[in-house]
Amino acid sequence: MYHWQPAGGSPALIRFGAMQEFEGKVAVVTGAASGIGLAMASRFASEGMRVVLADVEAPALDAAVTRLRQQEHEVLGVVTDVSSASAVEALAQQTLDAYGGVHILCNNAGVGGGFTTAIWESSLKDWQWTMGVNLWGVVHGVHTFLPIMLDQDEPGHIVNTASSAGLMPGNRIYGVTKHAVVALTEALWDGLMQRESKLRCSVLCPGVINTQIMFSARNRPEELQNLPGASVSDAERDRSARVKHLAEMSGMSPDDAAAIVFNAIRDEQFWILTHDDIDPVIRTRMEDILSRRNPTPRTDSFGLRAIEQPGR
Repeated sequence: MYHWQPAGGSPALIRFGAMQEFEGKVAVVTGAASGIGLAMASRFASEGMRVVLADVEAPALDAAVTRLRQQEHEVLGVVTDVSSASAVEALAQQTLDAYGGVHILCNNAGVGGGFTTAIWESSLKDWQWTMGVNLWGVVHGVHTFLPIMLDQDEPGHIVNTASSAGLMPGNRIYGVTKHAVVALTEALWDGLMQRESKLRCSVLCPGVINTQIMFSARNRPEELQNLPGASVSDAERDRSARVKHLAEMSGMSPDDAAAIVFNAIRDEQFWILTHDDIDPVIRTRMEDILSRRNPTPRTDSFGLRAIEQPGR
């Protein structure tokens, strides 16, 4: 239950019925071949949902779909480049053709990296690749699927994956995209509230999760590589390996993150933060803003510079 105060009007009570029925419903998850995306798809399937897994990495997607089918789950895999509006539209059509609707959408696909490049040294291709997946992927998902979900007039939920980097001081392109996803999802929440929709949304801001996002360059299109066919620099490879080691040693498992997401959907929770150890950093940033104070320099508690902020 939520109370909303319309501008210039008397208080209005808006009652939302949280999504409680999952059996037989349909979930679409992008970035679903591995990491949090695969864990969310698996969790939804275990709740009796029919799940569409979308990912740009075809072999990994095929393996994920095969594994879930072997567990007797009803799933469909669709190779999808979320940076392409037409590809996301095709994903929606294949979902409707297969299952007739969609009730949960997780705009989860994302890329990381860029740990060793100062923001002004990033190339336009760096911006295009990272923004294309991390931000435009969410835009395309909302733009394409939300009208379908509204027309169904049924309870449903959209989860947009940002990052704890979307709540901390920015330091690289990745953080820029994640701050944008947070703002986009706040705008989506506001719009759904004002329309008294049966839909609701959440923004997922994970901390350190044991995934492969730091090695996203493996899926970078050749036309968006700075030097076609070139591999990442030694410094970038070393920094990525250090972040991966951190994730393996102390990161949350994707399954645990997926459980947090599922509970948040059921409980109508907008902010989904997987870790509370970032709270002091968020608080300091807010205090800096309210005090009109210059950004406070930060060293992460795990001993790496802020440029190695956690992601998906």
